[in-house]
Amino acid sequence: MRKILFASSEVHPLIKTGGLADVSASLPIALHEHGQDVRIIMPAYRQCLQQLDTVETVATIKLDGYHLPVDILQATLPDSDVVLWLLHSPHHFDRDGGPYSHPDGHDWEDNAARFALFSRAAAQVALNHVGLDWQPDVLHCNDWQTGLAPALLSTHKNRPDIVFTIHNLAYQGLFSFDEFQSLDLPKALWHMNGLEFYGMMSFMKAGLIFADHITTVSPTYAKEICGHEFGYGLEGLLALRADQGRLSGVLNGIDTHVWDPAHDSLLNKNYSLKTVRHKALNKTALQQQFFLDESKDSLLVGLISRLVSQKGIDLAITAMTQIIEAGHDVQFICLGSGEHSYEQELRILRARFPDKVAITIGYDEALSHHIEAGSDVFLMPSRFEPCGLNQMYSLRYGTLPVVRHTGGLADTVVDATDENRKAGVANGFCFNDATVESLHTTLLRVVALFQRPRLWRSMINVAMQHDFSWENSANTYIELYHQIKNR
Repeated sequence: MRKILFASSEVHPLIKTGGLADVSASLPIALHEHGQDVRIIMPAYRQCLQQLDTVETVATIKLDGYHLPVDILQATLPDSDVVLWLLHSPHHFDRDGGPYSHPDGHDWEDNAARFALFSRAAAQVALNHVGLDWQPDVLHCNDWQTGLAPALLSTHKNRPDIVFTIHNLAYQGLFSFDEFQSLDLPKALWHMNGLEFYGMMSFMKAGLIFADHITTVSPTYAKEICGHEFGYGLEGLLALRADQGRLSGVLNGIDTHVWDPAHDSLLNKNYSLKTVRHKALNKTALQQQFFLDESKDSLLVGLISRLVSQKGIDLAITAMTQIIEAGHDVQFICLGSGEHSYEQELRILRARFPDKVAITIGYDEALSHHIEAGSDVFLMPSRFEPCGLNQMYSLRYGTLPVVRHTGGLADTVVDATDENRKAGVANGFCFNDATVESLHTTLLRVVALFQRPRLWRSMINVAMQHDFSWENSANTYIELYHQIKNR
């Protein structure tokens, strides 16, 4: 049994902006179920404290860079036995809005100070300097918000082993040199082989430099970030760490209790691989809900996403417009929010084809389950996707993914070529180039294959047999912790 301190800036269901929150709940729970002593540390946002019934103060500490003492609160992660520690500093975390931004979407001006404080707290807990009488064997940090912790621990001989996981390299925690000076960080950290990154301070680079091992959330993304297109200026450092055997990709899992068509309480009709015919009832219910033509022969395309360029939303809107304009029997349902221009384009598309297009701007958990269960295919044309979860939800629900061949999408979706279908491994549709033409061509393949029910059903069978539980990922991390200890 190992003691593992898991540091993350967001944890489901307490606060979530993306897949990081899902991982930061599911992986610690899976590790705990495998007999590991896991504790999560995260900021005590207002939204978190409002959701926790029982919270107690277990330590009060003074951290560098801030003049007031802060508290460590203890609770239990909802629906689990995992111990949860929350850094309670009202000045930094007790506010409306999201974990990183104002209610209007602009970044908090003091994010550097907020997450420097959080990193300092994680480092002090990792050294057993806060009076909790517990020191981890492993500190597992996640994304730039925890990046300073490995740097701060680098000079301590009795520190734990450090794993740093990249969930999305596009977000690096870049701040000015003035911010570095204001945080009262050790001046020895400001150099090319430290926090300095083209004249800026990079929290992400700190984690990459000073961790014992770096992981990211899929094997393909681990390779992609070592190249110019996806490396964001850090590709040289990452390639070096890969050459040292200190970078690996571990595919995320999904919560197979929440995402299970056989027991999903949000569905109109549950189904499994043996009763997959009931999936059609969810499709009819979805068509009724949005006043689309109730037709089992119409190809129903679902999309759930942030409406931003990374997700290829522009490609999806244009290609779907072309498919519908050409008269193909296709329907399109989209759930998401993001850039105003994309939201407006989707509204225009719905206005043009009200019997074929349904749009919900925002997010609705129940509706996301309805779309996953009721759609025939799930559209995910991301320009880059470190791991992705929706394609795994879709496979579990027998909804064939249409994805760009990148990151975790490439690791989970096998294209429906003739060869792959005959081999019994095809479970979706892939395209390579982030262009409308490439996506449009692939959608035409989807439309054609949907008209061959026996072939379509065989692909559903392949899709629903995949195991994307956290079992494999948890075992991989346990082995990785063991390897680091033995280096």
